[in-house]
Amino acid sequence: MKSVGLLARLSGPIAVVCALNVAPAAAATVQIAVASNFLEPAREIAAAFTAQTGHDANLSFAPSGQVYVQLTHGAPFEIFLSADKERPQQAEKDGFSVNGTRFTYAVGRLVLYSAMPGYVDANGKVLARGDYQHLAMADPTVAPYGLAAIETLGKLGLYDRLKPKIVKGSSIAQTFQFVQTGAAQVGFIALSQVINRQGGSCWIVPAKLHSPIDQQAVLLKTGANNPAAKAFMTFLKSPAARAIVRRYGYETP
Repeated sequence: MKSVGLLARLSGPIAVVCALNVAPAAAATVQIAVASNFLEPAREIAAAFTAQTGHDANLSFAPSGQVYVQLTHGAPFEIFLSADKERPQQAEKDGFSVNGTRFTYAVGRLVLYSAMPGYVDANGKVLARGDYQHLAMADPTVAPYGLAAIETLGKLGLYDRLKPKIVKGSSIAQTFQFVQTGAAQVGFIALSQVINRQGGSCWIVPAKLHSPIDQQAVLLKTGANNPAAKAFMTFLKSPAARAIVRRYGYETP
């Protein structure tokens, strides 16, 4: 209490100078909704963002479709990193986002993966062979990678034949768990989920077999006045962030 009394007796100008000398620069926190497939790179980007700016980034992961439903029900997200372009576009149309902030931060790649080494061949012929009980993919109604998987099977003329074998994960993360645990012998997932993983086998699906997986980011109106949100959107376009994105198997525009 003595120190408080002493500070109270200081003259006004001196007290102001002291406060300016000891107060750190204001750091803020941004709430970011992230598509499930982008889990690992998002964590690495968030750590680099904090190290460079001092701001914090709280990440929430879910399928893009689920995130958008949460947005429409008032979820307090300030940035949306979607696995597609359709939902950020819809956010613009529905008035949830700041106009002019939407951009493609990554282009995803689909892979056919098995936890068993040598099971998936380099040309994906295992699909047509069909000697497996379950083929996993993310629910195409909420996850763009699931939609890309459906398109791929259609282009290959295999969808009708393989439909009885398909098991759908609620997210790309759950789909990976199906395959990794052996609940499904093979499945369509994101390249980023296995690019740094040892073991298993995979076929990188040619991009011509499905629509481009343009993953777009958008600043939401809830974050329009948050300096951390604006700083993160800028950082996501930086060479440092783009290098992380590419390291996980994504392409950058």
